[in-house]
Amino acid sequence: MQYNFDQLIDRRNTNSGKHDCNMSMFGTEDVLDMWVADMDFPAPTPVVEAIKKRAEHPIYGYSFASDNLYDAIVNRVEKLYGWKIKKEWIVFNAGVVNGLYSAVQAFARTGDELIVQAPVYYPFFSAIRNSGCQIVHNPLKEVNGRYEMDFEGLEKLFEASTTFPIRRPRIKALVLCSPHNPAGRVWTKAELRRLADICLKHDCLIFSDEIHCDLLAAGFEHTPTATLSPEIEQHTITFMSGSKTYNIAGLATSYAIIPNDKLRAQYSTARSGHNSGNLFGYVATEAALTQCDDYLEQLRAYIDGNFKFMSEFIEQRLPSLRMIEREGTYLAWVDLRALGMNPTELQHFIRHKARLALDDGYAFGPGGEGFQRFNLACPRSIVEEALLRLEKAVNEL
Repeated sequence: MQYNFDQLIDRRNTNSGKHDCNMSMFGTEDVLDMWVADMDFPAPTPVVEAIKKRAEHPIYGYSFASDNLYDAIVNRVEKLYGWKIKKEWIVFNAGVVNGLYSAVQAFARTGDELIVQAPVYYPFFSAIRNSGCQIVHNPLKEVNGRYEMDFEGLEKLFEASTTFPIRRPRIKALVLCSPHNPAGRVWTKAELRRLADICLKHDCLIFSDEIHCDLLAAGFEHTPTATLSPEIEQHTITFMSGSKTYNIAGLATSYAIIPNDKLRAQYSTARSGHNSGNLFGYVATEAALTQCDDYLEQLRAYIDGNFKFMSEFIEQRLPSLRMIEREGTYLAWVDLRALGMNPTELQHFIRHKARLALDDGYAFGPGGEGFQRFNLACPRSIVEEALLRLEKAVNEL
């Protein structure tokens, strides 16, 4: 089936978190919304049809995931990544962030520490802090315009934890973003193995957020962290969902893959009383994973085109700015530090001069100051309008 991603769809007045909260979020209605990570494309036709079919049944009572959905997940990860998982390893959540909260609460206690690699998806911070735990930063390094992991710095964090056990509670886990949001990296097998080996050495769990794993630039491949070795598999909790890829985040359904029986039991206990997805989320996820490969192929190509368009525009018409080369996700990470503004000034400039609703870089933690994150999962005409607004605002400085 052929999809038209150039189509403009008015999402206003649909209770859209992305489009109907501008005044409360940004202090103005006059902004172009390119912030939170949901797409301005319609969900794939098979997903829409599956939801309609189920909606025709007039009872929407308590539900659970079908065997067909479990099979769809099992078959999908083996087909794409060669990872042979079992049905009983899968635990459903109401979303990846929801699942991450459960992981922190299951495996860490008040005062314990978890490692994050900033600048990174900012709900990681709240999941840790709101659980009474401490954030330990292992910031990414920017090398020749490309982000890399700081393995030496990671080792030092564990050494500090061993040397000063009273001052520094033991590190319990590392929260990994793979592919990385907002830096756009698709980590290589070598990078992931080195990271995982360090974690294994220090008995540190890995919570691997892989929600963007389908959204890859041409020529890149995603490696699930857990596939690197049987030992790493037993130390990793993997979070996945169809929500970003197929634009079904509002259906609040994701899943964790936990091969270790003991960890899975502990995680499930921590999830007691939590929502685990919903009737329409289950139906939509099954349809997405089994009937929408054509949608994904066309989506990847269109997003590649959006990034190419934006990269060339910035290079030719906004040379003082710099766009980080993207390997995965549909999120563009743009360096505006050359404008010489502090975070408050840059925020005001973006919202009230460029009239754009973006994610402020400082929210992603250390190293994010001076950056803005653009969501390019939208029609190309929107990308063009955003860049024209930005160009006009920069030229008027």
